[in-house]
Amino acid sequence: MTGPDTAARDGSSAETPWPVRTVARKIADWIHRLGTVWVEGQVTQLTARPGTQTAFLTLRDPAADVSMSVTCPMGLMRSIEPPLREGASVVVHAKPTFYFGRGALSLRADEIRAVGVGELLARIERLRRLLAAEGMFAPERKRKIPFLPKGIGLITGRASAAERDVLVNARARWPSANFRVLNTAVQGVQAVPEIVRALTTLDRDPAIEVIVIARGGGSVEDLLPFSDETLCREVAAVRTPVVSAIGHEPDTPLLDHVADLRCSTPTDAGKRIVPDVKEEATRVRQMRDRGRRALHGWVDTQRRLLDQLRSRPVLADPLGPIDRRADEVMVQKERGRREILAHLTREQTALTAARARLTALGPAATLDRGYAVVQFSDPEGNLHVLRSVSEVNDGSVVRIRVADGAVSATVRTPGEED
Repeated sequence: MTGPDTAARDGSSAETPWPVRTVARKIADWIHRLGTVWVEGQVTQLTARPGTQTAFLTLRDPAADVSMSVTCPMGLMRSIEPPLREGASVVVHAKPTFYFGRGALSLRADEIRAVGVGELLARIERLRRLLAAEGMFAPERKRKIPFLPKGIGLITGRASAAERDVLVNARARWPSANFRVLNTAVQGVQAVPEIVRALTTLDRDPAIEVIVIARGGGSVEDLLPFSDETLCREVAAVRTPVVSAIGHEPDTPLLDHVADLRCSTPTDAGKRIVPDVKEEATRVRQMRDRGRRALHGWVDTQRRLLDQLRSRPVLADPLGPIDRRADEVMVQKERGRREILAHLTREQTALTAARARLTALGPAATLDRGYAVVQFSDPEGNLHVLRSVSEVNDGSVVRIRVADGAVSATVRTPGEED
């Protein structure tokens, strides 16, 4: 950390500060001692005016938002075949240079090499193997595209054929398809950051259920942004399913492997993100007809079963069994009544016989025949049947009961004459 003591040792302090020119000169001296370096990047701005001796270009890192200015002799720029253009990938041999007057740092190039297609393809292949090893191409991480998304996000170039192909084909299949279109650069140095921003915006929109990234055909260099590592990782990280529709059938940028659905062309994407209203209407009619036939078949089966049940005797004449059972009930009722009357008659006869026997054996019948019952009272006044003359004394009062009543009498002991 730089402090007052360090500044004092370097010859500057708050009391004796360095002027700007001194600082600029020291920085220039330090930078000019650096050696040359090989730098790789994408050309974003290119200025080569006729009549000038120096060409200016800006070199950008495609994987980060970092750029540097590069100058080179105009003769070097004219010697490059094919001529450089913006968006081209190059390797530059240059020496860092600090411009004293402007206080700006740049690279002074003495050799510029355009990166060939073979090298680009080799780098893409290395990145493909890296992403595959991380599992970004695995089928199990692919998300299913909604059958009928309520909102469709489209990222494509402004007024491009790809945009027209997606919109026309999708709305031809489903006229009420709802699109939110974000136009971005689809080639060059600004393509990746603009596509990433649009992707983030659509992923945050709750109405968007699928995102389509579309671009027409082009060379390997034109489609290079769609094999960019930053874009591939962003597509893998979003929550919304992503459809890749880049170039033509032979074109397979890395985005095709990372996306949840790969379409060969933008036209193919327009056909696959929404169902065909005619096909769905036909399918609905077929299902309705199938359901009608199934329902009619079930009704017919149940009707035949019902007819079979109704043809059975128990259902053909439902009152017949009841009538027969009613006759049986009446017969059993009459039989029961007769049995009860016979039983009552037998019991009544037995009761009459028992009553006659009881009457014949009872004391009343005996009294009717002239017999009497003599009773005496004990000292306590209780009546007892007199069974022996020894139970009463002379002068005792006894009660004599005959058939039609009772009389009292006094006991007298009979004499000899009696």
